[in-house]
Amino acid sequence: MGIIDNINKLFDHRIRLGIMSILVVNEDADFNRLKELLDVTDGNLASHIKALEQAEYILVEKSFVGRKPNTNYTATTLGKAAFKKHIEALEKLIQKPKT
Repeated sequence: MGIIDNINKLFDHRIRLGIMSILVVNEDADFNRLKELLDVTDGNLASHIKALEQAEYILVEKSFVGRKPNTNYTATTLGKAAFKKHIEALEKLIQKPKT
């Protein structure tokens, strides 16, 4: 087994890594909160959210707050597990080899 086998290509992009980091640490986050924390444009954030949603790593819930639409995101169990595996692989990659 290679040293980078458990590194997930879906998390290669910093925005997707950021989205998952936020959703794993917090129970959920809405679109504007993610946009603010990651300092990205609407279109850029939307495309990365779509990739994570297609992989079933996040759930999207649309609702209305008053008369305003609100889109909320949560990490799925599958997404949390994949993210944890990815982070563990990165940690192994940077650990100093025992001599």
